[in-house]
Formats: sequence, structure tokens, C-alpha cells
Amino acid sequence: MFIQTQETPNPNSLKFIPGVPVLEAGTKDFPNAQSAYCSPLARQLFRIDGVRGVFFGSDYITVTKSDDDIEWKVLNPDIYATVMDFFASNLPILTDEQPSADTEIHEDDDETVMMIKELLDTRIRPTVQEDGGDIVYMGFEDGIVKLKMQGSCTGCPSSAITLKSGVQNMLQFYIPDVQGVEQVEDEEDDLVNEEFKKMEEKLDGDK
Repeated sequence: MFIQTQETPNPNSLKFIPGVPVLEAGTKDFPNAQSAYCSPLARQLFRIDGVRGVFFGSDYITVTKSDDDIEWKVLNPDIYATVMDFFASNLPILTDEQPSADTEIHEDDDETVMMIKELLDTRIRPTVQEDGGDIVYMGFEDGIVKLKMQGSCTGCPSSAITLKSGVQNMLQFYIPDVQGVEQVEDEEDDLVNEEFKKMEEKLDGDK
């Protein structure tokens, strides 16, 4: 197996392309080790010191490292070995059923929500997925579209700009009811961010 790598807009995230299908459909985000319970491959990748996030696309795996101080040339050999060993083992990528897609059209969706979901699926997500990430629809309230960034988009310096300039402009152009776009983080993300903040403060205090 020959694994290729591809840079993403986030310097701390790198796409690994194994040359074989990874997921049959959709994407799967593992923002931390706790969330990787349903994927043997993600669990193994999180065992590598310095891996902070894992994300699966149709034919690629995006790995996010914990900080700038850890170099890819140190991490890459372990990631290559883990991915190659996993695909040689013939284990399933995911061991439980995936939830339905966030952009699935439901009967109770109004016309605006249906248009938002369709635009996200057809125009916005494919571009973001090319960069090793994804945007998940979280809701529409009082003119604000709530979205969650995943994969290489998580913590990426350009993700906020992407949301405001690209995504917001496109949604507002096609859908007059959209007044803005807001990035949301779930409780798990907040807890992780809080822990990182505490750790940084402690390290600063120890200096």
C-alpha cells in the first residue's frame, strides 16, 4: 500500500490518502479519543502520541496534531504504519450504524431550511471536504444558520473566515431569509477546549 499525503489549510491537519475506499458514504469526525469508540482505526490512531483529532472521508483520513511543536516528520511514520496494518487486518472501519445525515430533508422542514440543506450538500460541503474537513448543519433560528466545523476545519485559523466570507455570502445570496452564520461547538468540544485552556494556564504558571 502506498499512502499519499496532502496538506490542508490548517497546518496542524494533514490528509492521508491510502488509495483504497475509507468510507462508503458521508464523513465521520472523531474530535477526541472518547468519540472513537465505534472505529478500531480511529482508536489506534489516537494511541499515537500527539494525535488530537481524526476524520474520515470517502477516500482519505485527516489527522490533526495537538500543537505546532510536534512535527509531521515525527508523527508520519507511526500514522503510516497504523493505517497500513489496519487495512491489512480487514477489520471494519466502523463497528456501529451511522446516524442519518444532518442535511437529510425532513417532512417538517420549511422551504428555507430545505434550501439551506440543499446548498450545503451540493455547493459548500464538497469544497470543504476537499480540504479534509466538513461542515455540519446544526439548525436555523432567527435568521442565523448554525454550523459545526469538523476535521481539518476544527480550530483552523481560516475556518472563521471561511464561514463568514464564503459560506455566509453564498447562503445570503441564494436565501434572503439568512441573516448570518454562526459556528457552534457541542458540550464535548467545550470541555476539551476548557481542559486545553487549563493546561496552557498551568504550563504558563510553571515557567
